[in-house]
Amino acid sequence: MVGLQHQQATELGRVEPVAVTSNQIAVPPAPMGWASWNTFAAKIDYNVIKGQVDAFVAAGLPEAGYKYINLDEGWWQGTRDSAGNITIDESEWPGGMSAIADYIHSKGLKAGIYTDAGKDGCGYYFPTGRPAAPGSGSEGHYERDMLQFSKWGFDYVKVDWCGGDVEGLDAKSTYQAISDAAAKASATTERPLTLSICNWGKQNPWNWGAGMAALWRTNTDIIFHGNAPSWTSMLANYDANVHPSAQHTGYYNDPDMLMVGLDGFTAAQNRSHMNLWAISGAPLLAGNNLATMSTETANILKNPEVIAVDQDPRGLQGVKVAEDTTGLQVYGKVLSGTGKRAVVLLNRTSSAQNMTVRWSDLGLTGASATVRNLWTRSDVGSFGTSYTVSVPARDSVILTVTGGTEAASTTYEAEAAANTKAGSAANATCANCSGGTKVGGVGNGAANTLRFNSVAAGATGTKVVDIAYTNGGSAARTARLQVNGQQATTVSFPPTGSWTTPGTVSVVVSLAKGSANSLTFSNSSAWAPDLDAIEVRPLPGANGTQVVGRQSNRCLDIDNNTITNGIQAQLWDCQGGENQSWTNTSRKELVVYGNKCLDAYNRGTSDGTRVVIWDCNGQTNQQWNVNADGTITNAGLCLDASGATTANATKLVLWTCNGGNNQKWTLP
Repeated sequence: MVGLQHQQATELGRVEPVAVTSNQIAVPPAPMGWASWNTFAAKIDYNVIKGQVDAFVAAGLPEAGYKYINLDEGWWQGTRDSAGNITIDESEWPGGMSAIADYIHSKGLKAGIYTDAGKDGCGYYFPTGRPAAPGSGSEGHYERDMLQFSKWGFDYVKVDWCGGDVEGLDAKSTYQAISDAAAKASATTERPLTLSICNWGKQNPWNWGAGMAALWRTNTDIIFHGNAPSWTSMLANYDANVHPSAQHTGYYNDPDMLMVGLDGFTAAQNRSHMNLWAISGAPLLAGNNLATMSTETANILKNPEVIAVDQDPRGLQGVKVAEDTTGLQVYGKVLSGTGKRAVVLLNRTSSAQNMTVRWSDLGLTGASATVRNLWTRSDVGSFGTSYTVSVPARDSVILTVTGGTEAASTTYEAEAAANTKAGSAANATCANCSGGTKVGGVGNGAANTLRFNSVAAGATGTKVVDIAYTNGGSAARTARLQVNGQQATTVSFPPTGSWTTPGTVSVVVSLAKGSANSLTFSNSSAWAPDLDAIEVRPLPGANGTQVVGRQSNRCLDIDNNTITNGIQAQLWDCQGGENQSWTNTSRKELVVYGNKCLDAYNRGTSDGTRVVIWDCNGQTNQQWNVNADGTITNAGLCLDASGATTANATKLVLWTCNGGNNQKWTLP
């Protein structure tokens, strides 16, 4: 059971929430600010940064919500004194690094700094404007460096992966050590130090980043030094950012810095860039030269309605809810409050197209809702079931849909005993509960586990779960959430004001069709939130299906939520995760993560051809026939569990159809 101690709960008279969504608690927003790399690479010093700070303030970016000034690579060339402390070239940084941090703070802003997880940083392996700098990483000095950054006055640290990658370090344990060091430094100086993990999506940080850092990179650099910004690179980083269940309660997927305002991007491309980052709820870190920024660029960066979508207090990531025609994609994001959605209509094709967003795909009923265009900043009307608009080629439109009626949801009240509450749809069980006390009200310092059993879903796919809780403390408390047997994630529960004032935070989960789902919250500490109930909301446009082997009763699965092109599909226990939720499109595709297609590798047509995932491209090796006899075929061959085995991790291949049950599949 996850909860505060029993004595405390009963003395304070904990109350049940009237409705799970009655008091949405704002979670820490994704960072907004400016970072030096995209414009200056390693050529930074005090005067460069001071000039950008002054331009940042003059442009009115702080009033728009931007607050971080982040120094990237190049501020340090890897020198240390005999005690191991970082030493600085004070001809470039007069007064040392504390002086620039103080200047940033004097403007009411927050200061960020940069290092590498390895011994040698990116400036050693990829020198850009400065000589190769050995020793410019923090490996072996994590605690010393994090404390130094905090003492200098920095509020944010980005930790890159050049050295870590070359050295073959384990990313999860390495960044955990860095996270621990940052937390220790913060406790010593009483200055919170926001950690940004920058390992480019290597080793799947979306599986373990939440609770370790505020944000983690999901792909390579959006622009490499010396290259011009491109529509293609922007979409590539956006597409790699498809991990909605990882992003919640103040933890964010990071598709990298903005290219808005860089030479080579048009105003329309800048707006689309903002649209896509906003619907993702991504960090907004500008990278253009602020001293030469045009008024047009400044206004794009400062659009308050687009920023409000990005910074929405619910803190969720938008998901793809429709692609009726290849390249015409509709993304929806659940906003705070009731009946509110943000929508991006993305036209990837080479001609203008009419595009439609349907309320039903967004989890709303057919009741009338108001549509607003966020760039014209005007309402376009009230519509009953959908809205259609022309979207230019390689462009997008961002909207809000408000005033709609939420589709039916289900509330699961947490009880120590079996269901007795009217309308309850599931059992909730707990370990270490005492005396039949309401679940969520005990703890006694023991390892606590609360499980919501028999959670129902009408279809496999993405749902929004609102979690009702109380936290009368002064700081956020955490619990680990595991859905079915999927990868667990750390959920943060900010203070609600008192132990008698319930609030809610939200997460995105992927459930399996049926009523066998379970959501388990656990915490090994008495310092846990007091959980009351959950409410499960559908997002029908993000529904898929599991593909279940008849012989194995296991699911078509992509290992460890990996999104890399070429990873081979396998069998695994059915858990309903994003890596097992497949959309069978009218184009005969089987799509996972919203943008990866099941693919016969290299257009293979022979026995043993590996079946992998790849960017959807419309080729025939991504077109599958789902047949009445249970087979799934491509190029006349059957999707086959290799060797007719049934074990987890059995790889999938194409093979001559032979009627075997290892070639038969069910799409429930």
